[in-house]
Amino acid sequence: MTNSTAAPVGTVDRTLRILETLAAHPGGVPLAEIAADLHLPRSACHRLLADLVRCGYVRQLREMGDYTLTTRLPALGLSFLGGTGIVDIAQPIIDRLAEVSGELVRLALVDGDRLTFVAKAQGARAGLRYDPDMGIDVRLSCSAGGHAWLMTLTEERATELVARQGFGPPREYGPKAPTTFKALMKVLEEDRKRGFSLIVEQYAPGMCAMAAPVMRRGDDAAGVITIAGPMQRLTAARMQALGRPLVQAAAELAMAASSSPLMRARGPRTN
Repeated sequence: MTNSTAAPVGTVDRTLRILETLAAHPGGVPLAEIAADLHLPRSACHRLLADLVRCGYVRQLREMGDYTLTTRLPALGLSFLGGTGIVDIAQPIIDRLAEVSGELVRLALVDGDRLTFVAKAQGARAGLRYDPDMGIDVRLSCSAGGHAWLMTLTEERATELVARQGFGPPREYGPKAPTTFKALMKVLEEDRKRGFSLIVEQYAPGMCAMAAPVMRRGDDAAGVITIAGPMQRLTAARMQALGRPLVQAAAELAMAASSSPLMRARGPRTN
């Protein structure tokens, strides 16, 4: 039975859902799979894809083949970030922390009720390099970045954000990830006492990470800065040693945040 109180899904909603699906599959997705995943009629999905192709945001890999994003949409995002000055402000700080840690360092910004990676620096010069995709929304319940943000919020607000996003299926988190709100709140309490978050195989098997919030003076967190790497290098002792430079980098970013409009006005939505 159809829920008559549900809001209708319009053309814009469907188009954005298609773009998000394609962004998650850079190798391309067939029409039938897109339509099935988004519960759209195949004919309607094809029309929307044709419009996106005509506008230059999507291309078909071959006739009757898979669909994939062009570089036009990422270019818009890069142009936007460039105009805010955030990369110029943050990159030297991120680069320095990457050199000190020898691992992947990333900056994620709070945007409403989402946390999204926008800049990075790779400190690893040899061996395994951990380097997931940029531009993704951070999984709050199992990531160091998510925990660093949640630890700055009230338990009620943190619970609301995680409930909205969900814990995700087991394939989307590591073997030691908290999968209940009680377990997550215990982790966040430990993070608050430490001053930064620390995870071991919570986001992915064999991976460790740590993160500190970038706090605007007298306001909410503007974002988080993270260090991530394989657990054979990023041991518990190593992460404890990196705690001070991580927190110092977050403080530097907080001081610089006032000069970037992107970091000044991206607080969580309350509705």
